Amino acid sequence: MEKEFIDSLITVFDRDLTQLKKEIENYPNEASLWKLCGEIKNPGGNLCLHLCGNLQHFIGHVLGGTDYKRNRDHEFSARNVARSQLLAETEKTRAVVHNTLSHLDHSLLSQPFPTELPMGKVSTTFFLIHLAAHLNYHLGQVNYHRRLIEYGFF
Repeated sequence: MEKEFIDSLITVFDRDLTQLKKEIENYPNEASLWKLCGEIKNPGGNLCLHLCGNLQHFIGHVLGGTDYKRNRDHEFSARNVARSQLLAETEKTRAVVHNTLSHLDHSLLSQPFPTELPMGKVSTTFFLIHLAAHLNYHLGQVNYHRRLIEYGFF
């Protein structure tokens, strides 16, 4: 059952990170990745950086032991990062997530997630589901932001 769960997570993360890459590619130009309007404070470029930072930290670093150093403030404050860099970071994140989950010790799933979290102690299974849901939530925001720009709403 654990192998099926991990394989399913790998499929979901791979699907959604591939879709994130497509969303970034489909912005009409690089400047539009960073366009702010009204109450929209997190444009597609920042959401991409945030998703990559989040997954590389919690899955790659915490579970996989990579040397990734997260800079969460930068994820939301950076501007005008080249589309090519965002795409490379998305692909790197996809590879890190796939590699880490492919080699994850299944006994960890029922254990508490091995770092302090704002939500308190939760199992690794719970937190991996949370991370997949978080990715999907923000992926929807990127899609919506891109379509608002594409159809001339701002």
